[in-house]
This record gives sequence, structure tokens and C-alpha cells, in this order.
Amino acid sequence: MSKPDHLLVDIATTVESEQSNQMSLTVVVQGAVITGRLAPEVVWRERVAEVLEDSERLGPFAAVFGPAGADARSPRPYEPPTHLHFHVARILQGSFGIPETGGMYRIAIGDVNAWTVGDLSYSDG
Repeated sequence: MSKPDHLLVDIATTVESEQSNQMSLTVVVQGAVITGRLAPEVVWRERVAEVLEDSERLGPFAAVFGPAGADARSPRPYEPPTHLHFHVARILQGSFGIPETGGMYRIAIGDVNAWTVGDLSYSDG
């Protein structure tokens, strides 16, 4: 993992401290372009847990993302975030966004090769 971009860490820290999910960001990670909105880790974990709880096969994994799992591994207040937590995010592939409705992605800040503020749009044709 490379050394994290301090400006990107500051953006993630602000998202966490403000508990805001309004920051749109586009990142490049190993050639993949991912675009969407950042969410605080606790909000992201809650949403992933909800999705898993609704699955018959994956329901047991919901606890990993729920409050008990989050408390055990959450960073201390003085530690900067190490990951970006995207929701309503898409991987851009040509003129398509995958998934169409947006997904949940966790990306290590140190793995980001390039980034820009804003959510890149894509066309359907």
C-alpha cells in the first residue's frame, strides 16, 4: 500500500466528523473508476448490515457489520480514517455504471491512484 494522500484523508476525516453523506467523489483504484458519495463508516456499516440481514444465506454475516462488530474495530478518535466508504456508488466501465442503482464500496485510501471531487455521470447510449 502506498502512502495515503493527506488531502484525501482530510476529506474522509471531515465526512466522519460531520456525519455527512453529501460529499461526492470519484477515485481510480488499480485502473477501476469508482464514483459516488462518501458515507461515515458507521452509516455504511449499518446499511451493509441491513442488506445482509435480508438475505437468507448471508444473514449471519450482518453481525460483523453491526454495532458490536463496528465497536470492536472502530478507529480511535485520534486516528485518521484509513478507508473511504462509498454508497450509491458505481464502477464506471465505458459508458455504463455498474451496478445501475449504485453499490456499497470500501476502498483503502492508500490504494487510490487518482481522485477528483464530484460524481462522474455516465450515458446510457
